[in-house]
Amino acid sequence: MTRRPTGGGRTARRPASTGRPTTRTPTRRREAGDPARRQRWLIVLAAIVLTVFVGRLVQVQVVQGAALASDAQQDRLATQVTPAHRGDILDRNGTVLATSVDRYTIIADQDAIQNFRGNSRHDAEGEPVQDGALGIAQLLGPVLGESKETLAAKLNGEDRYVKLKEGVVPEVQRAVTELDLRAYIPTELSSKRTYPSGAVAGPILGYVNSAMDGQGGVEAAYDDVLAGTDGTRTYERGRDGVPIPGSEIESVAAVPGQDVCLTIDADVQWKAEELLDDAVRDTGASYAMAIVHDVRTGEVVAMADSGDVDPNDRSTSAVADGSRAVNVVFEPGSTGKVIAMAAALEGGYWKPTDQFEVPDTFTVDGETFRDSHPHPVERWTLAGILAQSSNTGTVMMGQEIPWAVRYDYLRKFGLGERTALGLPGESAGLLPDENIDEIENRTPYTVLFGQGVAVSAMQATQVFSTIANGGVHLPARLLAGTQTTDGVRTDAEPGEGEQVVSEETADDVLTMMEAATSEDGTGSAAQVPGYRVAGKTGTAQMFEGGGTTYVASYIGVAPADDPRYTVSVFLKSPRSSIFGGVVAAPVFSDLMGYTLRKEGVPPSDEPVDQFPLTW
Repeated sequence: MTRRPTGGGRTARRPASTGRPTTRTPTRRREAGDPARRQRWLIVLAAIVLTVFVGRLVQVQVVQGAALASDAQQDRLATQVTPAHRGDILDRNGTVLATSVDRYTIIADQDAIQNFRGNSRHDAEGEPVQDGALGIAQLLGPVLGESKETLAAKLNGEDRYVKLKEGVVPEVQRAVTELDLRAYIPTELSSKRTYPSGAVAGPILGYVNSAMDGQGGVEAAYDDVLAGTDGTRTYERGRDGVPIPGSEIESVAAVPGQDVCLTIDADVQWKAEELLDDAVRDTGASYAMAIVHDVRTGEVVAMADSGDVDPNDRSTSAVADGSRAVNVVFEPGSTGKVIAMAAALEGGYWKPTDQFEVPDTFTVDGETFRDSHPHPVERWTLAGILAQSSNTGTVMMGQEIPWAVRYDYLRKFGLGERTALGLPGESAGLLPDENIDEIENRTPYTVLFGQGVAVSAMQATQVFSTIANGGVHLPARLLAGTQTTDGVRTDAEPGEGEQVVSEETADDVLTMMEAATSEDGTGSAAQVPGYRVAGKTGTAQMFEGGGTTYVASYIGVAPADDPRYTVSVFLKSPRSSIFGGVVAAPVFSDLMGYTLRKEGVPPSDEPVDQFPLTW
C-alpha cells in the first residue's frame, strides 16, 4: 500500500538530481577595520611626502640656492651702454677739422607706459595728468613739439623699445629728463660727426659710419685712438622693465677718445684746393693733385685733391674714395730723371759738367728712344740734359750705370713700397721685375726717364724732398701727435731717416734742378719772386681703361739755397697742354709762394753760380 504524503493532500517535490553534489557557499564575514594600522600607513605616506618636500627644499635652497639666486638676478639684470665721446681731428694749429656733437634718441617703453599713473600731477597747461599713454603725452608733447593726441598714438602698444625722436640736442634731452619719466621714456646718448671746415682736407679725413667707426682716411687710420672705450651701467629691473631703485650693480665710466693732431695746415690745404680747382677749370683736366711737404721733418703740410669732397655730405661715395695723392699711381715721367742723375753722380759714373752730344733719337741694345720733339744734335752737359729734360741724353748717360744699380736706387728713393702715412687704400706703386734686364731690353732704359714704373704723387714728392734734405730720406708724416681731453699732448715719433745719397751728391742734383727752373730750362713758369727754386717738369703716361692718357706735373723745392718745402702739382688729362712746365708749373709757383709767405720764410740770397748747360 502506497503512502501519500500528508500535508493537505499535496505531494512535496524534490528538485531533480543533476548528478552533482549540492554545496552551499558560506557567507564571508566582513572583518572590522584596524584604526591603528590605517594610522600607521598614513604616517608613512605623510613622511614620504614630507621627505620629498624637504629634500626638494634642501636641493633648491642649499644645493642649488646660490645658482638659482644668481640666475634669477641675471634675469633681472640689464646693461646700458654709454658711448664714448669720439676725439677730434685737429690741424697743426689746433683748427678743428672733425668733431663729435652729442645728440640723444628719445625712447618709449610702451609696455611700461600702460602702468603709468598721473596721480596729482598737472601738465604745462595746468590740466590734471591722465593715466597711461595720454598722461605721458600730456607731459612730453610740449617738450618734443608734438600734440598730445599724435604722441599718445605713438605711446600706445606693447613694444618695449620705440624710437620717438632721434638727433635731439642736449637742451631738449635735459628737459625730458626733468619730467621724471625715465622709467617710461628713457633717453640714449648718440653722437653726430661733423666737419666744420667742410671740404677742406675731406679726402684725407675720411668719414665714420652710423656706429661711429672710422671708415676712411684719418678716421680709419687712427680709429683706435679716436674711438675711446664705451662705458656700461648694470642694474636690476622689475617684471615691468622699470629699474629697481638703488639696484645698480656695476658702473664703468666711458673713456673718451683722444684728439688726433695732424701736420696739415688748414689754410695751406684750403689754398691748394682752390688753386687746383682753378687749374682744372682753366686746363680742362679731369682732376688735379698737390702736396706741400716739409723737407726738414717729413711732415705733410697739405695734400689736396681738386673737387669738393665734403665729409658732411654723404649723398655720394666721393669721401670713401680717399685721396688720389696716395691711392692713384702713374708713370712719373721726367720727374723720375732726378733719381737717374743722383745714381750717376753718387756712383761716380758722371759729373754735372760732363759733356754729351745729344741727338733727338738714340738707339742702344736694339731699342730706339726719342726726345719729346725733333732737334739737331745738341752739345749739352749732364746738367743741360736735365735742364732740357732730354730722354735721349738721359739714356746715353744711363747706359753706363749697371741695371742692378739703377734698380737699387729706385728702391732707395722709396719706389715700390707704401709711404709711412698709413692711409687706407694707399698704393705701393709698381716696379719692374728685378731681373727684367734678362727678359727684355727696353724697360731697363725707360726707367731712367720715368717710364716702366708707377708711383703715387706722395712717392714722387718724397724723391725731391730727399734731395732737398741733403740726401736723407725721411718717413712721410701726417700725425703730429695725440691729445687727451684735459689737454695733455703726446708728440708722434718722427721716424728714422736714411741716407740715400751723400750730401755732396744731393747738393749737386739740387743745383742742376735749379738750372731746370731758370729761363733756359723747361720749368721757368715755376719761379717764385724773391726765392730760388729748384725743380723738374714732367709729362707722364697713365694707363686707364685700356687706353693711355697723360699726367702733367711739376715738382720743386724752395728756397733752393736753404730748402724748406717741396711742392708737387699733378694734372690728369689736361686739354690745353700736356706739358708740366705749361699747366703745372704756374700752380706750383702760386702754392709755393703762398706757403713761404705764410710761414714767414726769408727770401733767398743772391743766386750762386750754376753748372754750365752747354759746351
